[in-house]
Amino acid sequence: MKKIAIPLENGRLCAHFGHCQQFAIMDVDNDAIVSETRVTPPPHEPGLLPAWLAEKGVSHIIAGGMGQRALALFKNQNIQVCVGAGSEDPVELVNDWIKGSLSTGANACDH
Repeated sequence: MKKIAIPLENGRLCAHFGHCQQFAIMDVDNDAIVSETRVTPPPHEPGLLPAWLAEKGVSHIIAGGMGQRALALFKNQNIQVCVGAGSEDPVELVNDWIKGSLSTGANACDH
């Protein structure tokens, strides 16, 4: 089973990962979403979210943008990150990821 986290703002993917309102965390098994929970992250502190999401069992992240330090910290937690996703509904994003058709562009974070 894979556990995918998506940063949200107003129910859609948030372009700035570290300052999202909440995360959608979806369990994916046999190429299907089997559950979804929404959780509020702790107050923003650089470097906090990788360990916090790892504690929740997250194995993958779909994001719009993320800084290089955060990418390295997620790699250290063995969490795979996909950046450059558009501001879509999280269920659509995960279903596209499952099908291998997730459309991504440039990393929206430049710091």
